[in-house]
Amino acid sequence: MKLPDDTSVFIIAEAGVNHNGERELAFRLIDAAAQAGADAVKFQTFDAQRLASTSAPKAKYQKHSTDASESQLAMLKKLELPREWHYELQAYARSRGVEFLSTAFDSGSLAFLTEMDLPLFKVPSGELTNGPLLWQFARTGKPLVLSTGMATLSEVEQGLAIVAHALTSESEPATMDEVWQNWSNPASRLRLKGHVTLLHCTSQYPTPAQEVNLLAMDTLKAFDLAVGYSDHTEGCLIPVAAVARGASVIEKHFTLDRSLPGPDHKASLEPDELALMVSQIRTLQTALGDPCKAPQPSEWDTRKAARQQVVAARDIAAGAIIARDDLTTARSGGGLAPTVLWELVGSTSKRAFAAGENLEQ
Repeated sequence: MKLPDDTSVFIIAEAGVNHNGERELAFRLIDAAAQAGADAVKFQTFDAQRLASTSAPKAKYQKHSTDASESQLAMLKKLELPREWHYELQAYARSRGVEFLSTAFDSGSLAFLTEMDLPLFKVPSGELTNGPLLWQFARTGKPLVLSTGMATLSEVEQGLAIVAHALTSESEPATMDEVWQNWSNPASRLRLKGHVTLLHCTSQYPTPAQEVNLLAMDTLKAFDLAVGYSDHTEGCLIPVAAVARGASVIEKHFTLDRSLPGPDHKASLEPDELALMVSQIRTLQTALGDPCKAPQPSEWDTRKAARQQVVAARDIAAGAIIARDDLTTARSGGGLAPTVLWELVGSTSKRAFAAGENLEQ
């Protein structure tokens, strides 16, 4: 299975909880992700009662897209992905040529997913500051994709420091001082390179354009790690733009139908839109090419036909002193470059030239 690398954008089709607790719908989401050409399809694995207390409120977007009187716990309970489905979904995804991923939101779910031998772990934005769980994510030894929605730059650095500690220590830190002391060691920081990808993200569903702040991707690059983008905007424009700014991983929510009930459907792409996004990203990445500025293979013929050379502006007699008015440029398919024209002024004509004829030096 393809994994994130430096050669191609890794596209994660985020099914999340859009299966609505329906097994058949989960499988159909895998089909849609595979047909769209995504590299991975990702779900969410959690124990609702461990993730949210009975008093936990819903976010505003969840109140707008679900029953506002329902508690967050009650909503999450209906959206759990049963553990007995996971291996079947994983096998089915791989049979369709797409990698199965799932995000854990509690230590028990992480332990379960670790047994599945997933190729990487995505750490959700909400858990970036959850030091104990983040440390456990890092201790799995799997490559990590860290989403940074809602975070300050200092919180991102703290998260990276915790990951670095977990990669270099057998036991949890006793204090954050221990974490920061480890972070001051260049060798510990170097362990993150090639192991951690940071995703810029705005945790609003859908995200308005004025809150996308794609330039923050450039700030995250200061950590000298791969950077990507987790998108919650409507449409395909912003994730494609993120690739143009250097995103190596794109994560995008999708659904089979935006009119389905549930908290995330309204901010998700439908299958044809997901396929369009994947296609546009692949085309864009091809178009980005490499930093070398040079004629492309198809340009050489045009270059020969479109560029001008030095020609006689009027008849020039042999032995004449060439004046500026004797010379001009025109497309002639070959000859002296236009910049040579200045050097010819004041020189002696070696032979006679007819108007329009290529000059010789």
